[in-house]
Amino acid sequence: MEKKKDYTLSSVKNALRILRRFSMEESELKITDLAKDLDLGKSTVSRLMSTLASEGFVEKNPENQRYRLGLSILSLASVCTSNFEIHKEAMPVLHQLVDKTGETAHLAILDGLDVIYLHKVESKHHVRAFTHIGKRNPAYATSSGKVLLAYNEDHYVDRTIAKGFEHFTNNTITTPDQLTKALAEVRRKGYALSIEEIFEGVVSIASPVRDYTGQVIASVNIVGPMQRLTERSIPIHTKKVIEAGKQISARLGYRAY
Repeated sequence: MEKKKDYTLSSVKNALRILRRFSMEESELKITDLAKDLDLGKSTVSRLMSTLASEGFVEKNPENQRYRLGLSILSLASVCTSNFEIHKEAMPVLHQLVDKTGETAHLAILDGLDVIYLHKVESKHHVRAFTHIGKRNPAYATSSGKVLLAYNEDHYVDRTIAKGFEHFTNNTITTPDQLTKALAEVRRKGYALSIEEIFEGVVSIASPVRDYTGQVIASVNIVGPMQRLTERSIPIHTKKVIEAGKQISARLGYRAY
């Protein structure tokens, strides 16, 4: 009986690993690719995909025989999003931030060692940075991520250092000393700046969002091209991002004394 229970739990875990493998960059996947990436047998992946398909969590594209996420995922995502208090409270502030700065705004949280975007309000400019809800980036390489690392438990920083740094651009943080100094600066200034640290030509500014206890639970940021986020405009926009963070925090019940 115990063996059957362990097998069932393993199957559930592998099914969830499969679902998390889909992304905006790879929205359709083959069974062979999933098996290789997740180090699972093709027969195991095929069986799990059939089960997920029967429940509407994935569907097969008949034109290329690849799988993509199904409508059941969309239904769950809608329920989840609508019940996030932070999502509800942040939306009007994000819209105001986009109106004031002209740049795309995000609400982000820390998930493991990655920063993930919970909500996004798009800039009206034709030239803008490509981002999407659910997108993951290494926390150390983004303004939002640096804010979340700076105000979180030390073990997140320790794990980031232990995992190592990927070199995205010439400005990417790639050493423990650089990360430690960057996070100290975030705590001192109350905001984070990322200039071409993960994508060439892209600048982002982020500030913390606190819950009613004062704990930093999210970050708000704007992202845009260097042509608009210049040395002259960054200080002006930084004040607006900081204010947005304070507004969302206040809507969540935080009171600074």
